[in-house]
Amino acid sequence: MGPLGSGTAIKRVAVIGAGPGGLAAAKYLVAEKAFSKIQVFEQRESVGGVWNPGTDENGMYRDLMVPKTRPSQVPTQPVVKHGPEGPTVKYISPVYDDLDTNIPHTIMNYSDFPFPKGSSLFPHHTAVREYLERYADDIRPLITLGTQVIDVEPVDSGKWAVKTRDIKTQEEKNSTFDGVVVANGHYDDPYIPDIAGIREWNSAYPKAITHSKFYRRPEEYKSKKVVVVGNNASGVDISAQISTTSELPLYISVKADWPLTPTSDPTTTILPEISEFIIQDRAVRFTNGHLLKNVDKVVFCTGYLYSFPFLKHLKPPIVTTGERTEGLYRQIFWRPNPTLSFIALPQRIVPFPISESQGAVIARVLSGRLSLPSSSEMLSWEKSRIAQHGAGKSFHILGFPADAQYINDLHAWSLSATRDPKLENDGVGKIPPYWGAKEQWIRERIPGIKSASRAWGKNRLQITTLEQLGFDFESWKMEGRSAD
Repeated sequence: MGPLGSGTAIKRVAVIGAGPGGLAAAKYLVAEKAFSKIQVFEQRESVGGVWNPGTDENGMYRDLMVPKTRPSQVPTQPVVKHGPEGPTVKYISPVYDDLDTNIPHTIMNYSDFPFPKGSSLFPHHTAVREYLERYADDIRPLITLGTQVIDVEPVDSGKWAVKTRDIKTQEEKNSTFDGVVVANGHYDDPYIPDIAGIREWNSAYPKAITHSKFYRRPEEYKSKKVVVVGNNASGVDISAQISTTSELPLYISVKADWPLTPTSDPTTTILPEISEFIIQDRAVRFTNGHLLKNVDKVVFCTGYLYSFPFLKHLKPPIVTTGERTEGLYRQIFWRPNPTLSFIALPQRIVPFPISESQGAVIARVLSGRLSLPSSSEMLSWEKSRIAQHGAGKSFHILGFPADAQYINDLHAWSLSATRDPKLENDGVGKIPPYWGAKEQWIRERIPGIKSASRAWGKNRLQITTLEQLGFDFESWKMEGRSAD
């Protein structure tokens, strides 16, 4: 009997995506020394996933629907340019020119692969991509680039039929795997709310409404009256950039308070949610009755939908509204057939270490060293999560300290696996991250650390340590303070 009740040992595993999650999963699968084939499919021409710079030409707004409240039913299509050396493939990416991380690299990094000495505390996106390229060096033979997964269908005996398409040649192939790890991310399918008048306003003023996925640089907003919708990390960062060139004040429409919201910045005006778009006078009305006329641009920093168009054959479906995934145990295993698993679905987390933690559990379950509870127990976990956090967007939100607890719980679960003498660490296998007091101290203070970094403006990339910003764990510990 196989480890998941399939009757057959898991030997062939497909990983969808060679971004941070897929790379981590592949590393832990390799470390198990239990699989005859591990194949990572990546639609881009290089590893890195969302950290790959996208295209900002030839159809920037092609994939944007206004409003956009349901997940896409077809895979994202690339922008293909034909040149003398053959076609090049680019996807529209949310990476913008002046993007750096929101998380210090000291806890953002993979547990066994630190950023290079002297790296900026909040690395620029180009440094993150280089970091991921280096991280992938030892598993490159497993990665098939320029290949999009267009269909994953359950077949007899619990196996999975995986159909792929070569982006350049359009050649399609069919393969069969015993297990599938989905690591395609959730920063691709934009969410734009359905607000009164938004369709008509978008038709009357084409390209006036956009989404953070399509933002590239502040110069595009020079001397324009701009409303940014949303005040999570991307909204705050993009607002700060746009305000350097736009008409002032820049207007930020918010639903709820957030630690990084620039409430005292004289260049911005905070307003509540938009209640109506009005074609006359190119106006926008807010829920407090405030009417703003002659608006040039509205940038929705409202996040993304969970979207898996290649999983359309799943019954019951993995997504319906796109607000969350459905039928998963601990945000990882698909309950009807746990040989299908997912990486990095939670939000307000530190993705790299969580990808490792989940990858470690997935690899041990697929190799047969770690058991899952019964289907009824897995269903009970999901029901309990819904009861505590709701069945909507909040289902996947962890935040601190829940994300630290999640990492440490998965660490303990992984290390409870049956030992195998052929594996490293005395048969325990590859060890996932554990967050001690220092990591949790840093994680709790990320909003304040990032704000202190922003105060350095263009010089912020020169900051390489927490201590330069006044955050010293050892001093804090010695002083015996319970909190700042």
